[in-house]
Amino acid sequence: MFEFTIFILFVFFILYNLLLIVPMREVHVIERLGKFRVVLQPGFHFLIPFFDRVAYRHDTREQVLDVPPQSCISKDNTQLEVDGLVYLKVMDGKLASYGIEDYRRAAVNLAQTTMRSEIGKLSLSETFSERDSLNESIVREIDKASDPWGIKVLRYEIKNITPSFKVIHTLEKQMEAERSKRAEITLANAEKAAMINLSEGERQEAINLSEGEKQKRINEAKGTAQEIAIVARAKAEAMTMVSEALALEGGNEAMNMQLKEQFITQLGKILNEADISVVPAEMAKLEGFFEGMEQVTQSVGQVKGGRA
Repeated sequence: MFEFTIFILFVFFILYNLLLIVPMREVHVIERLGKFRVVLQPGFHFLIPFFDRVAYRHDTREQVLDVPPQSCISKDNTQLEVDGLVYLKVMDGKLASYGIEDYRRAAVNLAQTTMRSEIGKLSLSETFSERDSLNESIVREIDKASDPWGIKVLRYEIKNITPSFKVIHTLEKQMEAERSKRAEITLANAEKAAMINLSEGERQEAINLSEGEKQKRINEAKGTAQEIAIVARAKAEAMTMVSEALALEGGNEAMNMQLKEQFITQLGKILNEADISVVPAEMAKLEGFFEGMEQVTQSVGQVKGGRA
């Protein structure tokens, strides 16, 4: 019974080393007597027990490696702490096993050195504004150097760029000054726009007033001209009618009678409204006659008295 158990265990041991199932997400590197034999893809495989062994197992999924923070110096001599993430994938199991001892650690170290080199080419402001181009440059350099390792660097992402405390304080002052500058510029532009709008309004108002005054004068002139024309036309028609009436029989007598009536009417108005005594010209002559007679009488009396 004991021998049968040993035999069963031996058979299971042989089967365990004979049969190999490679998972979907992995590739296995097989060595035969210590020498590379083949890279097995996912699936069911047979091995020769005691001759073949699985030397390396590699995950073929995309892997993300954390790049620790490190100190970098920018082009304008500003100290920064930068960390990131590198994404890679095993493309060749043989090179990943024999081309480098530890491709993960090598990729992280290479990402750090490449990141320091690339940041040294940029100023502080450029490191913030050109992250995409910086990531592309780091990926390109890492991928070029890691090609013999059988891995493919898919992308690199910078997580944080942290300047020193003094630099942050200086940047805050600079940003505050920039905000104040923008606010002053905005206020100045607003005041300028307001003055322009006000001047445009005053100009338009003056134009409207002048246009209105001009139109008013034109209308008044036209009205005066029409009034004069109407009056002149009426006078002309009246004169025509008068002349036609005078040409008829008895026209002169009627005109004289009309003039006398008007004279009497106007004289009555003058006598009623005047503050001084007003008399007709004939009465004024008569008064002058009597005054002259009185003067003559006084002169005659003086002459007689002198003779006596």
